[in-house]
Order: sequence, then C-alpha cells, then structure tokens
Amino acid sequence: MFSLLRLGIKGEFCSHQTPSRWLGEAARSLKAVSWAVALTALGAIQWTSMASAKVSVVFGTYSSDKPSAMVAQLRPTLDGIAKRMSEITGEEVEVRLQVVGSYDAGVDLIVNGEVDFMRLGPASYVKAKDRNPGLQILAMENKHGKKTFNGIIAVRTDSDITEVSQLHGRSFAFGSRRSTLGRYFSQLHLMRNGVFARDLVKFEYLGRHDKVGRAVGSGLYDAGALESTTFDKLVAKGVPIRAIAIFSNATRPWVARADLAENVEATLRQALISLTDPDALAALRFDGFFLGDDSEYDPTREAIRANPGFFSQLSSTQ
Repeated sequence: MFSLLRLGIKGEFCSHQTPSRWLGEAARSLKAVSWAVALTALGAIQWTSMASAKVSVVFGTYSSDKPSAMVAQLRPTLDGIAKRMSEITGEEVEVRLQVVGSYDAGVDLIVNGEVDFMRLGPASYVKAKDRNPGLQILAMENKHGKKTFNGIIAVRTDSDITEVSQLHGRSFAFGSRRSTLGRYFSQLHLMRNGVFARDLVKFEYLGRHDKVGRAVGSGLYDAGALESTTFDKLVAKGVPIRAIAIFSNATRPWVARADLAENVEATLRQALISLTDPDALAALRFDGFFLGDDSEYDPTREAIRANPGFFSQLSSTQ
C-alpha cells in the first residue's frame, strides 16, 4: 500500500479529522515536498556543472607572424603549463590563447586586464608597469641556467672594425624600435663608447634580429645589433659576421594582470617554476623559469631613460 510517510508527510488520518481536512493537509505537504525535491535536483545539477567545468586562464600575445604560426609555437608551452596547474590544484585547467595583431594592442591586453598573463620583453614590461603598477612578475625565463641573455654588436667577418669606438662615420642596423637589445641596450652601449646617432652616416630599424644579421653579413650596413642566439644561428648557417661587443640584459618576464586572484597567481607561478616538460620548454627556446623581481629590470629602465641622449643634436628623436 502506498504510504505518504515515505514522502515525509507526518501524521495520519484520525477519527476526529474530516477526510477533506486531512486531504488538504496532505496536499500541502506533498506540494512542499515537491518543491524540496525540485530544489535539491537543481542544486545537484548546478554542483555537477561547477565540478565538471574547466578552470580557464587566458594567455595573451601579439602576432609577429601569421596567427596560426603563433598558436602552433605557443601551444606546447601553454599545454604544459595547464597540465602542471591541473596537477597542483587537482582540477582540470585549460590555458586559452588570445592573439592580437599588433604590439601595442598586445601590451594593452595585460595593462587593461583583458588577459590573465603574458610573456613580455624587458622593455615592454617596464613600459607596461609604468602604465599599470599593479602588474606582477610571475617568473623570469631561464636561459642556460641564467637570468640574463646577451646582445651582440656585429660586423662583417672581413671588416676593418674591431671595436665600437671605430663606428664613427659608419652605418648601423638596429632591430625593432621597441627592442630591448636591438635598440635600447645597443644604443646605450654605443653612447658609453662615444658613438651617438649624429656620428653615424646612417642608421635604420630593420625589425627582426635575423634581418639585422643578414644585412650586416651582406654588406648593406657596417655594423648592427642582434640577440646572441640569432647571431649564433646565422654564423652556423654561414652568414659572414663576427662580434665586436657583447652586452647583457635580464631575460623575459612572464607577467600577471593586476587584479588576478591571489590563488590563481600563486598556482600559475608554481606551475611555471616547476615546469620541466622538454617539449613545453623547447617550443620557446628556453630552459625553464626562475622566480623574478621587478628590481631586476632596473638596468632596462636606465637604458630607456638614457635613450634620448643617443639622439642629441639630431633634428628629431628617432
């Protein structure tokens, strides 16, 4: 026999109650139980949805190549980071990628908090930090066990130039106007050796480091500034260049947006520092991560502050 007690309806039909009164109370109890069952089921659905949903963080970058090529380059590293975050938290984590078409739009992403974290060049980080002091360094890239990487001032192998001070009256190729080594540090190094923009017969910004090396090797420019890894690759390919000066700077920082939740920031930092997946590291050509501090980019700040001096006595700053 069907029992209302199994539905949580307490009480029973007593002789002093009229059937209609008892049935009314039973109906009200059934209605209450129905609502309770419905709310319980809804709560279960919501809990299941929350428990099964992936935790997403967004990495931002700008495309210096085709967007598809940028995704292919970054995906192994981002997948490695997501895997480590999942292992640390016990939750399924995905790292989504947001690519924009220009350098300025890319820096805006992290400054405006439109992405959760980003890889920046040292000069880009310093300028972004000036715009939003709340940005936080998650980690610095490990290059062969060091927190620094080298820039080179190169000349053709058969050049008569052996030192930087001999560049008076010569031509020079820089990298990007925004490049840490390809512009700011190389121009600072020239100044420290008594060479200013006014002393060069001509100079241009060629954008990429490999373009600088090839232009010097082909004799289009007497000298040029490029990153040491690119220099080594070009020499290995037979491009006739040699170094006359070496200078160093801090490696690239990986940076979190200003208002990122503390637990997410801490998990991201731990994931980066503990990342050892060789495929994830090889994709971006570095050897892991170190903890980093904003003060390690003070030399970059100095190079940026000093930069207008390189163009003194020119009609306009380049």
